[in-house]
Amino acid sequence: MFHVLVRRAACQAGRLALLAVLAGPVFAAAPLPPALQNELDRAVIAHESGQLPAAQKAFESLARRGVPAAQYNLAVMHLQGEVPKPDRARARRLLQQAAEGGFVTAQFMLAQALENGELGPRDLALAHRWYEVAAEAGSTEAQVAMGTGHYLGRGLPKDPARAVHWFREAAKGGDVGAMYLLASMYEQGDGVERDLRLARYWYGVAAQNGDRAAPGKLREIDALLGSQPS
Repeated sequence: MFHVLVRRAACQAGRLALLAVLAGPVFAAAPLPPALQNELDRAVIAHESGQLPAAQKAFESLARRGVPAAQYNLAVMHLQGEVPKPDRARARRLLQQAAEGGFVTAQFMLAQALENGELGPRDLALAHRWYEVAAEAGSTEAQVAMGTGHYLGRGLPKDPARAVHWFREAAKGGDVGAMYLLASMYEQGDGVERDLRLARYWYGVAAQNGDRAAPGKLREIDALLGSQPS
């Protein structure tokens, strides 16, 4: 999970700019001043070129000055064993600082680690608090986690209607799995009024985005719709 570094990202007025490859949502509350951004860029370049001591030193300096992306990256280095004395407890503190600083990637990663017990004892209640923060900020992965928690009653009250809400948000954000789940809930009338046309719409979007099961569901829904009186 914690295996890539981020250079920067900014989310302004609904516009998401990704400037580094990362598995998951990569955006922060506000862009950095140019001087700090350049410093962060150089630190990432040092890491990418294998200059780990230089990268660690730079991330340490930026982290002390409250740069969330640097706090996150330094946590990654600790978790990957890329520092002389890896410290999982410190990694957790750094992730928490980055999460509290509005770095959505850190919010999601911290929630996932708390849910899975990767940084200490499992804490589902705290995990879902961070999932919700990240979900509200637009993380589709966190939105799916919230929907799943409400649907299964795992760490959250069992509430199919809230599950529908979060799956819908994730589907609108482009998550293919959420598109399929939302379609299924419309098809079954689970947490929402049954609506085969909306089910067909979301199965169709899921199919267009590569979901392998969705085309079969489309055929089933078309058969059901065709059998209904006009």
